[in-house]
Amino acid sequence: MICPLAQVEEVFKTAHGAVYQCSRKNCYWLEFQQTTTAFKISDFFLFKKRIDAMDIARMLADTSRAADFEMIMPHRTERCFILSVQDILSLKDILAGAKFMIELNSEIKRILRKDALLII
Repeated sequence: MICPLAQVEEVFKTAHGAVYQCSRKNCYWLEFQQTTTAFKISDFFLFKKRIDAMDIARMLADTSRAADFEMIMPHRTERCFILSVQDILSLKDILAGAKFMIELNSEIKRILRKDALLII
């Protein structure tokens, strides 16, 4: 559950989860697997890199039971993610969509500031 006092805006959402941006606390909230986890901005992108680095092909090719799941604990959180291959794919989708929307928003703001300076 996101803090009721937080001022959040939806960044990206799928059927499996969502990412919200909190302007008040300058952080991102990941809603995934029926829980919500807060990330500082740098930690959010580090978490995305760690998820992207997970080798799904290796997990699928390995027949041992230990290869069925990956466990990850993001920096500066009390959360531990235990992820199946499907969970990893869903999480990669959410994080990739959120990163794209964050970058798109930054680019739009940059262009608008540039145009505003030219008008003055």
